[in-house]
Amino acid sequence: MLTVSVWLKHRHLPRPGRAKPRSVAAVFIYLLFFSFAYTRLGAATGALVLIGAVQLTMLCIAVVQGERFSFLSWTGFGIAVAGVLWLLLPGATAPDPLGAALMAVSGTAWGFFTVFARGADHPEETNASNMLWCLLPALLVNLLWLDETHGTAAGLVLAAASGAIATGFGYIVWYLALRHLLVTQATIVQLSMPAVVALAGVVFLAEPLTARLLVASAAMLGGIAIALIRRPVRPVGRLD
Repeated sequence: MLTVSVWLKHRHLPRPGRAKPRSVAAVFIYLLFFSFAYTRLGAATGALVLIGAVQLTMLCIAVVQGERFSFLSWTGFGIAVAGVLWLLLPGATAPDPLGAALMAVSGTAWGFFTVFARGADHPEETNASNMLWCLLPALLVNLLWLDETHGTAAGLVLAAASGAIATGFGYIVWYLALRHLLVTQATIVQLSMPAVVALAGVVFLAEPLTARLLVASAAMLGGIAIALIRRPVRPVGRLD
């Protein structure tokens, strides 16, 4: 889908040179470990481990690069984290150790991928190139587990739509947003993911709208808004 989009827009295929080896490695590790982790974890537990790993990784990178949170930013971050915990922890169970470790690696890889992505000047083509470089190793991994592969027509169609629409266009939007965010701000913004997913479940899947969901979503989104009122004390350059 990304390749088609690049062709329609620029009349050429994605250029392999747009991809950065470290970005390709980071996104592939994220996808691979994420997939295997969720064979051993529930949705809520997996999301909690993933988000925690992403936030910790990006905060550590931001601190090493010299970014600093203001008191207001720390306050907003704390409120948002509390909202995430309130939404996910009550439904979470003790995680499988191996599943949790795999998800932690996946979250760490996504944190690095996000930081690397801030330097992309052509997000659409860059994402297409990164994904194309992931095709061969992904194929090799699938061949190793070929005897365990099964699927239905509906499942294959939904998987393709997930990759083409949710992932493809989602990565483009995220790349565009990262141009205008510091690492610490990008870290906080990602805390909105559980609230957005939960509220989408209410709208599109007729899931119940509970008081816990409302309170947790308000805390997450409100905390993010507070944290983004001011920029960190000292901005940071790209991780090049």
